[in-house]
Amino acid sequence: MLFKTKALLFYLQNLRTNPNFTRQIRPISSLKVVWRKDQKLDQAIEDDKQYKLCSRVVKEVLNEPGQVIPLLYLEKRRERLRLIVRIKAFLNRYPGLFDSYYDRIKPKTNQVLFLRPSEKLRDFLEEERKICVQNEGLIVAKLCKLLMMSKDKVISIDKLVHVKREFGFPNDFLVNLVPKYPNYFKLVGCPGEGKSFLELESWNPEFAKSVIQLRAEEEAKVTGIRVRPNFNVKLPSGFYLRKEMREWTRDWLELDYISPYEDVSSLPQSSREMEKRTVGVFHELLSLSIFKRVPVPILGKFNDEYRFPNAFSTVFTRHSGIFYMSLKGGIKTAVLREAYKDSELIDRDPLLEIKDKFVELLEEGRQERAEQLKVQREELKKEIEMTALRNEEEELYEHGCNEQM
Repeated sequence: MLFKTKALLFYLQNLRTNPNFTRQIRPISSLKVVWRKDQKLDQAIEDDKQYKLCSRVVKEVLNEPGQVIPLLYLEKRRERLRLIVRIKAFLNRYPGLFDSYYDRIKPKTNQVLFLRPSEKLRDFLEEERKICVQNEGLIVAKLCKLLMMSKDKVISIDKLVHVKREFGFPNDFLVNLVPKYPNYFKLVGCPGEGKSFLELESWNPEFAKSVIQLRAEEEAKVTGIRVRPNFNVKLPSGFYLRKEMREWTRDWLELDYISPYEDVSSLPQSSREMEKRTVGVFHELLSLSIFKRVPVPILGKFNDEYRFPNAFSTVFTRHSGIFYMSLKGGIKTAVLREAYKDSELIDRDPLLEIKDKFVELLEEGRQERAEQLKVQREELKKEIEMTALRNEEEELYEHGCNEQM
């Protein structure tokens, strides 16, 4: 490729004329940028906290046989679900999610409280299914892109299942989606029975265009001028880079954009070009994700597939104008800056409609709970007033009796 050839020739020419050339280029790992908190992007993560918590609890129940679970079993899993309140308190806060009933765990045992999805939750699940069907082409494209960016065009099934929520893949994508597209996907092994993988069967050139390349093409159509693909860099307010880092970033941005779908097997892992490609992969992964952000530990699971360096998380602080690494909730989360305006996600994925529907369900449950509490307060107020009235009548009666005596 042209950019590889130019880089190699430049390196060799300078090495012949100046043996110390290699020592004059500072290694990327030595370039330090101080992490700075971004309250607005942290707030975006905080705003979705309750939604994600409720999603985890719902998923836990739906994964049970028959989609029912004894309440005491769910109570024992609170720590794993990161639920700080007791299950009964959670149910009172979100009354629209589950119905409760009594049954026996085993024959001849005492009846205990069970939970099952409410009718409203089942209606939501049907809406979720319809939204996934409507966006099936988008889901297939995302799955293909994940495979196309990988080193060997193959990814472990376990890893794909682990990230399905991040990219909007339906729960049954391996069973009902993958077999429908044998021209794109090949399932190797049997999920749940030893190691299994999803392999790319054919390369679609349309899927091999990154978000950055598509954006450059769109700008070129509008302006009539060829636009060079590159990253949008916008440092947050009050954030400054040292002169040395500013110069490095300027020179680095001048390098040709390297598509995440391009073969880079010949690039040295520590080169600036490889850094450009790595940033491109992270940019594309975050762009494909539902919320344009992904926990860093989840990205780390794909070190081998995408040839990430060992200390890959430093990329997010080194390129603070492209990414933000949040520490909210004690979890490192990589956020794509350009997708947000303050704390609001402006680059909305069509599959976010599922979240919107779920939030509506939660809000409806909260309103019902608020109405119930309001009625209870009014009844309590009436009861207090009636009690006070009865007490007053009794006092008047006793006073009248005393006067007659």
